Amino acid sequence: MARVRSAGYDDQRELILAQAAALFARQGYTATSMNEVAAACGISKPTLYHYVRDKHELLLRVAEAHIARLEALVADVAATALPPRERLAALITRFVMAYADAQHEHRVLTEDVKFLDGEARERVLGGERRVVAAFAQAVRALRPELGDAALATPLTMLLFGMINWMFTWLKPDGAHSHAAMAPVVVDLFLGGLAAVQPPPEAAARQRAESRRSTMTKKETLP
Repeated sequence: MARVRSAGYDDQRELILAQAAALFARQGYTATSMNEVAAACGISKPTLYHYVRDKHELLLRVAEAHIARLEALVADVAATALPPRERLAALITRFVMAYADAQHEHRVLTEDVKFLDGEARERVLGGERRVVAAFAQAVRALRPELGDAALATPLTMLLFGMINWMFTWLKPDGAHSHAAMAPVVVDLFLGGLAAVQPPPEAAARQRAESRRSTMTKKETLP
């Protein structure tokens, strides 16, 4: 007879994946023990093994859950039936914003998937390829001639080169937020450097600094 899951099973599993992702991101997959994961979740090690078979499966679940969320974002944007430019802009914006709340999971996806065995790694990479294909399709919809020239996928990879590594330099307490940078990425990819507009808070900060500079100069005049 199949074991009946408790009412809080899914919530506990989400907590385990989140805590494991945070530990893997901070100290690396190989340096993290299942004892540490259990302690971070406030559960016993036997309870942890009720949810995952071993650390390898835990890594797979973290990566697959993150990919599943990204694929769901692709599906959400596709369901809106936006015009090509707005569709691609929405995809970029949704992904940048998603990374803001999943930096640990994204770091695991970019740095630790190599530790999965062949079949498990292929499952994760298959999800990544589907996401890339969706973006490439959006590029082709906007610029069909680029698709004909076999540039849609390379352009998509250049785009992901911009957004996939934002977690290495865009800090929560930094000058800019993911929300501020999302339209910058859209402008840069769709229009080139000439199309980039400063984020509103950056423009406001520049105006404030200009006013302070002007007042300082006035105060120092004879």
